[in-house]
Amino acid sequence: MTITEVRVFPKSEEKLKAYAAVTFDNVFVVHNLRIVKGEKGLMVCMPSKKKNDGTFKDIAHPITNEFRSELEKIVLAAYDKKLSEAPQEQQSI
Repeated sequence: MTITEVRVFPKSEEKLKAYAAVTFDNVFVVHNLRIVKGEKGLMVCMPSKKKNDGTFKDIAHPITNEFRSELEKIVLAAYDKKLSEAPQEQQSI
């Protein structure tokens, strides 16, 4: 399975830095990944659903640690790229 597209939607909140949508093999997309600022830096959180007891459960997530690391690396790189493009986008308006 190949990640073919990552779309990043920056937010200006203290902990939530962006949402992301990841497309796999140009045929399957997962929305609502969150890029958040944690104690050890930025991390990618999987889409989740709030349960009746107030806890959250991931509704989509990588099975292996290797793929989780790869996914996080690609999503955070797309986030960095989006941030570096932001000043250029504002200049062209």
